[in-house]
Amino acid sequence: MNRRSVVIAAIIVLVLVTIATKLFYIQVVDSSYKFSADNNVLRRVTQYPARGLIYDRNGKLLVANKMVYDILVIRNQVRNLDTAMLASLLDITPLQVRDAFGQLRQQRGYSPRKAVVLFKQVSDSIYARFQEKMFLFPGFEVQPRMVRSYVRPIAAHMLGYVGEVNEAMMKQNPYYQLGDYIGISGIERSYEEQLRGVKGTKIYMVDVHNRIQRSYEEGRFDSVAQMGRDMTCTIDADLQEYGERLMQNKIGSVVAIEPSTGEILAMVSAPSYDPGLLVGRARSNNYKILHRDTLQPLFNRSIMALYPPGSTFKVVNALWGLQEGVVQPSTRYACHGRYPIGRGVGCHNHFSPLNLSQAVQTSCNTYFCYVFRNILDNSKYESIRQSFDAWANAVRSFGYGRKLEVDLPNELGGVVPSSSVYDRVYRNVWSSLTVISLSIGQGELLVTPLQMANLVSTIANRGYYITPHIVKSIAGQEGIMPKYTQKHHASVDSAWYSYIIAGMEQAVNGDASSGGTARWVTLPGADICGKTGTSENPHGNDHSVFFAFAPKDNPKIAIAVYVENAGFGATWAAPIASLMIEKYLNGEVKRPWMESRILNANLLDRRAKKK
Repeated sequence: MNRRSVVIAAIIVLVLVTIATKLFYIQVVDSSYKFSADNNVLRRVTQYPARGLIYDRNGKLLVANKMVYDILVIRNQVRNLDTAMLASLLDITPLQVRDAFGQLRQQRGYSPRKAVVLFKQVSDSIYARFQEKMFLFPGFEVQPRMVRSYVRPIAAHMLGYVGEVNEAMMKQNPYYQLGDYIGISGIERSYEEQLRGVKGTKIYMVDVHNRIQRSYEEGRFDSVAQMGRDMTCTIDADLQEYGERLMQNKIGSVVAIEPSTGEILAMVSAPSYDPGLLVGRARSNNYKILHRDTLQPLFNRSIMALYPPGSTFKVVNALWGLQEGVVQPSTRYACHGRYPIGRGVGCHNHFSPLNLSQAVQTSCNTYFCYVFRNILDNSKYESIRQSFDAWANAVRSFGYGRKLEVDLPNELGGVVPSSSVYDRVYRNVWSSLTVISLSIGQGELLVTPLQMANLVSTIANRGYYITPHIVKSIAGQEGIMPKYTQKHHASVDSAWYSYIIAGMEQAVNGDASSGGTARWVTLPGADICGKTGTSENPHGNDHSVFFAFAPKDNPKIAIAVYVENAGFGATWAAPIASLMIEKYLNGEVKRPWMESRILNANLLDRRAKKK
């Protein structure tokens, strides 16, 4: 009996010790049980901050915030719901109300005892109407939210838009929870951390039915939402708006840069859209409409469209030819309407023979075929592969063939082929004549409008560029990222640029007898230096291309214009660039005859007829 008593006592002691240990672990060591218990009596309500405001370079407000309201419901607290009245108050149909309730169970973390979103982003006018009758709808709550508001319907691709986070985003960044908003595109995405602010939290005591009773500890543990940082971007809102007007009913892009800083003054992608369409309850439907549009208004052509640069690329071949010593400023070639070797590259009518600056001025195809072949057949290299790769590296030094790393998402790097490409295609048997199309910016060479604007900015600076960027300053932050202040030098000595600039100046400002390709867009007092281009397009009409900078000395603006299926560069791209330059330098346009021609042109009709 004594032995049996000892065993029983030992078992009892062991059980008590186990229970005590478990209680100690639950109450002291493992906080998850406390968290679960707290969740039964405490309710944390997120306080969403307002995103930072966005201004243009002159302090004009571009993006603000406005209040909207999410309608939440606790399913277990709903009593005698009048569906028809609710639908009327929210300006929807009874069927939409029933569908919304039917979708509740599909929401992540759904519980009939928890408040979940039933309708998102209700306007303040609808909220005011609903609030008056809210006492008739037990179980319903309202949570205020801030969404974007656009002062002017411009710069949609650059500014970007905000949307609700998805599962992948939440897994990637634990800061975000279901129902949070995040920058999806444009600078809203690039500068999300600076713009989003910091969420706050209010903690309430609730009863067993999850009904709020009072603030927990009189708000001692609440945190206040912190607004995002305000931001000043580099664009000139008036110039941007004017560029978008000029590009109405056209497809293409305009990019303008301040050469001395790399600041982007305007970035137009056409067709565009009103950024306000992607805000509020209609956002989802509007996005589907824009996405289905065959003209692709959501596509940012400025940094994502790849085009042959056409004759604008001749300036790069000229500069590298001068650097390599295979052509001199005084070198003259005759042109009789085509390059006479091989299959021949056609040319337009102009005076002949020409020196280098005159070849830039008249955009002579024949001249630059000679220059390009001199580059590749240079005797200082052991093979054409070496000379070609040296040429390709020089082209890349101007910012072609790689991403410039502008502070916008989804930038493409373009294409500058290497010798290995042609080795593979032509089975190691090819010559300078095989790739002669590269002499005039055709063939395998592809660039973005941003890269073209950066190239002409490099020429304006006589040999260097600063990485193009959109953001000028951020509140509470000293300066911008260092990479947006550093100079990048091209592989050509600065002394050679004056000969190219002389040709570009005469292309716009020369008299009729000199044969300048863009002389009709000259702007008195501005001293525009430009280069036209007509990019061949196997799928329809050629593309109209032009880039320029002004003034010649101490340039204030460098600009590239690309208009799809519009024909000669001088016909459409050049006047658009000239008008933009006038608008920026003078603040107004005083050439109504040129302006009205561009504003009234509908090149979409021409494109449709061609198809």
